Amino acid sequence: MTRFLDGVEWLGNLLPHPVTLFAILAGLMILASGLFGGVLQVAVEDPRPEGAAGRAADGMIRAVSLMNEDGFRRIFTSLTTNFTSFAPLGVVLVAMLGVGVAEKSGLLSAAVRSIVLGANRHTVTVAVVFAGVLSNTASEMGYVVLVPLAGAVFYALGRHPLAGMAAAFAGTSGGYSANLLIGTIDPLLAGITTEAAQLIDPGYVVSAPANWYFMVISTFMITIIGSLVTIFIVEPKLGKYDSSRADPAVLDKNMMQPVSGAEKKGLMWAGIASLAVFAAMAWTLMPQVDLAGWLPGWGALRNPDTGSIFQQAPFFIGFVTWIFLFFLIVGFAYGRAAGTMKNDRDVIDGMASAISTLGLYIVLVFFAAQFVAFFGWSNLGAITAVTGAQFLQDTGLTGPAIFIGFILMCCFVNLMLGSASAQWAVTAPIFVPMLMLVGYSPEVIQAAYRIGDSSTNIITPMMSYFGLILAWMTRYDKKLGIGTVIAMMLPYSIAFLVSWIALFFLWTFALGMPVGPGSPTFYEMPAG
Repeated sequence: MTRFLDGVEWLGNLLPHPVTLFAILAGLMILASGLFGGVLQVAVEDPRPEGAAGRAADGMIRAVSLMNEDGFRRIFTSLTTNFTSFAPLGVVLVAMLGVGVAEKSGLLSAAVRSIVLGANRHTVTVAVVFAGVLSNTASEMGYVVLVPLAGAVFYALGRHPLAGMAAAFAGTSGGYSANLLIGTIDPLLAGITTEAAQLIDPGYVVSAPANWYFMVISTFMITIIGSLVTIFIVEPKLGKYDSSRADPAVLDKNMMQPVSGAEKKGLMWAGIASLAVFAAMAWTLMPQVDLAGWLPGWGALRNPDTGSIFQQAPFFIGFVTWIFLFFLIVGFAYGRAAGTMKNDRDVIDGMASAISTLGLYIVLVFFAAQFVAFFGWSNLGAITAVTGAQFLQDTGLTGPAIFIGFILMCCFVNLMLGSASAQWAVTAPIFVPMLMLVGYSPEVIQAAYRIGDSSTNIITPMMSYFGLILAWMTRYDKKLGIGTVIAMMLPYSIAFLVSWIALFFLWTFALGMPVGPGSPTFYEMPAG
């Protein structure tokens, strides 16, 4: 395994700097679009139903060339908006404004030391992976906050900080479809699955918690596997940490100092402030109650049309606002009590300091955003997904073994379409009707899709937050390359995929357990 990973790392690090790599990929994508869209004019039949958003009038998905006048104009006029509209950029910048206050006040340092001093090293590893899985409920929380925090925790314990960041990244992104709670992705995927299922059965509806039972049991599996991979493969391979390769700003010499009396007072007030923020969160989700004419109604962040707290609820759509407010309020409360922050200038300094650390990430995002935009415009990702699905359908398998090919196909497509919802929107109209016709329920099909989608999130640069993870890790190792990151995360990806497929077959077909409440395993076509 070590020789294999060394080979992966060596090959990966032959690639140029990530910024240069994305610039080259953007250029190659323009050339590829000219070949497949202009010369070969590649096209496939769109599996989505007539009238679906984005479906062409003739029902075909055609490769689009960017090597013509229209393509040049689109590239030239969209360079700025590609960058500014890249979804993770705004999320990271807004969240880091709040996190910067918490870091500048000393809250993060004090909180980490109060948790890890005297803690068992293996217990910390399990806690980091488990927290990563749970952070999926809060969407971006794991990428923006937990991954860098895990690096600080491992460094405080005298362990390799990259191992901690890898464990957090594995839990957050590799375990994306495992959780104890219903997250923002569940109603989104359920809606797409429902539309696909209704191509066969117009009355079929897939609910948001359709995969909840399987998600819960997967949480513990991912936590165990992720912890074992960290302890026995990733951390030993990384070896002893060389702090000379780090940005001095992230190496806090006081990380192993006991928590002082002033810091304990600050933590107490930070806890009180946290409770206040959590109470405000709950208040915005409670059913509307008319208290008084001058008070805003309760439940303001529920879906205003349906009252749902999950389906298109502003609470989750704008969850980064809660991240910002939480760290801003709690960080300032700590700073005032501990004496490290006195006025608004200290708060502003903390925000400015946090943004100043993101220089490399912002440069990387500019070129990554261009590549992602060009790739989307070319339609090559969608064409690849449809072609691969058709190949799987042509194999003629009908037994449970078809799910192995289905999951592996999802893994492959995920390497090019990093968004879970975007990938499922294209592939669900193919796979869901196909597998329903051979007797499997949409809920089980969706659960299998989520295994393939999650397992390769951590090894594809197409994943929206891969650039951010790379930027976090380079703070601890300035010479870090993409090959090192992929080689570090590949054991998690392989272990998650193998164990998750085994769990899926054991849970669903061997034990006959449902994947969620009211979710059948098999499907029978209605009479007539």
